[in-house]
Amino acid sequence: MKNLVISTGAGMSAESGITTFRDAGGLWENYKVMDVASDEGFARNPALIHKFYNERRLQLIDAQPNAAHRGLVELEKYFNVNVITQNVDDLHERAGSKNVLHLHGELMKVRSMTHPERIYTLPCDQLSDKGLETSVDTVDTYGDHVRPHIVFFGEAVPNFEPACRIASKADVFVVIGTTLVVYPAAALLQYAPPGAEVYYIDPKPAAVPSYVHVIAKKATEGVAELIDILTKK
Repeated sequence: MKNLVISTGAGMSAESGITTFRDAGGLWENYKVMDVASDEGFARNPALIHKFYNERRLQLIDAQPNAAHRGLVELEKYFNVNVITQNVDDLHERAGSKNVLHLHGELMKVRSMTHPERIYTLPCDQLSDKGLETSVDTVDTYGDHVRPHIVFFGEAVPNFEPACRIASKADVFVVIGTTLVVYPAAALLQYAPPGAEVYYIDPKPAAVPSYVHVIAKKATEGVAELIDILTKK
């Protein structure tokens, strides 16, 4: 089967009710984004960071994958599908996507601040707090404090190189629901090999090269059109 690589952004989950700071000019759920999503913010007020991501997790458990998420799963019948997402929600996985790489971390996970390779999915019996909520006092079974498994502004994006390797093997490369201004994720389009088919789904698409097939629709409508195009070839 051909390799289908899909890069998703905030617009992918918007129809599931998941909002981001970009919807409100630098605010995220009425918080200043640099207070709750930066390394400086975490150093300054870790308690606020824990509170903020606790709230986001509670919001996420009430959200459901939308038709766009489910549509990408449908494409696994026809392609070897890899999803590279900027989103920290788990809606791709809950819809059934098998191969998902998160560039900016995962909301339902935390990691040790001493040993970052120790990553825990909430709720977790290996943590002192066994629910979805954590605090500055939450420790793992080794006694290490934990933090959200989120890539803050000012931090490196460890999954970018693996994402580039995946993108470089694409026969078909699709971008869904992103303004293409968030780097390094926006650069993935440049790693699609020459000759790959490229599609871009967004209701307000950014300027793209002429070889990109633009579908100027929201994610649910755009993915339905994409499925129709790809499965008829």
